[in-house]
Amino acid sequence: MKTEYDHKSVLLAEVLQQLIRSKGGTFVDCTLGGAGHARAILENTEAGGFLIGIEKDIAALNAAKIKLKNFSQQILLIKGDFKDLDALLQDKVESVDGFLFDLGVSSMQLDIAGRGFSYQHDAPLDMRMDASQKLSAYDVVNTYSQADLTKTIRQYSEEKWASRIAAFIVKVRERQPVETTGRLVEIIKDAIPASARRRGGHPAKRTFQALRIEVNDELKALESALWQTPKWLKSGGRIVVISYHSLEDRLVKRTFRKLAEEPEPSVKVITRKPVVPGDKEIEENPRARSAKLRVAEKVN
Repeated sequence: MKTEYDHKSVLLAEVLQQLIRSKGGTFVDCTLGGAGHARAILENTEAGGFLIGIEKDIAALNAAKIKLKNFSQQILLIKGDFKDLDALLQDKVESVDGFLFDLGVSSMQLDIAGRGFSYQHDAPLDMRMDASQKLSAYDVVNTYSQADLTKTIRQYSEEKWASRIAAFIVKVRERQPVETTGRLVEIIKDAIPASARRRGGHPAKRTFQALRIEVNDELKALESALWQTPKWLKSGGRIVVISYHSLEDRLVKRTFRKLAEEPEPSVKVITRKPVVPGDKEIEENPRARSAKLRVAEKVN
């Protein structure tokens, strides 16, 4: 029977292979989520191993506490946003052996209809990973100007029909607010010509991605966090990042390259090309299809 917290960790074997260089090391899972990666890391470390889990979604954090209860002496779970990495780790640890980022929306968030992340469920427009923050997808859809909506959709999803979708949203909301994911999907379908809707998967996929990134400030937070990681790493420690769309992957690739090309480089890039799931994993977990894993290693 499926529960709301069912979760399949993506590229699990590859994460363990790339991340764990010291069996008694200290690791930081910056996107704790369903805690699948975290539990596997703890299962593959010795008694001296320690894991700090960071998660801004309180529902996910509470579920992770249950999932990791057998490792209570080896974990520290923190509610927070990884963009504040320095502040979150301050006074908690001197150095770490590895960081893991498993980006994007979690299975838990997608599968709980009321969170408003999925275009497959009709629910209030929300998309907040941290339910305590003010900005929601409702606010973006109903208060952003047409120009800002167009920019957001185009910038964060590369949707070719961004300006048309924004225009249709504004026209509809002049009569009444767009309150649900189902209504937004209808608007997007109306905005995209029928011939274009027949290609490239669900027509709302890209717009929903863009709204989620905007609501949660995902790309800026990721870049900020990646720049903060090297100072905490021991020599030989690693940063492992799993991304799920081209915007994330390009940002990770670019940031790793910049860190490696500084006058005094702080890291070296381990993965010239990203590690991707095999056919078997994709068959067992279709959400892994777009995953790309990149690794950088501390050099001094």
